[in-house]
Amino acid sequence: MGKLFKYEKETIVNFNEKESEATIYTHNADLKRRLAEFSRKYPALCRLMCQNLEGGVTYVMDKSRLSIRLIPPYSEERRAAAREYAKQHGFQALQTEDRKTA
Repeated sequence: MGKLFKYEKETIVNFNEKESEATIYTHNADLKRRLAEFSRKYPALCRLMCQNLEGGVTYVMDKSRLSIRLIPPYSEERRAAAREYAKQHGFQALQTEDRKTA
């Protein structure tokens, strides 16, 4: 099979209420790296089940180790504090004009 389009490179997390394990199928490079590191460090909790020719991997892990984090949007106060911190510590945001030429 040929190279996959980005919209075909899915991440699927699957578990049910009865079983103690979750299955994670992904093409995401960062998640694959994190799962590989976790499985090396904790082989009793996470293991590589299979990988495919298109670059996807499937890991099985103890679902008690899995977390889904929802991050609310920043308040205007927090955004202002982050801008001020960045100014004080020398971080420069690229302007729209700079992004076009970069």
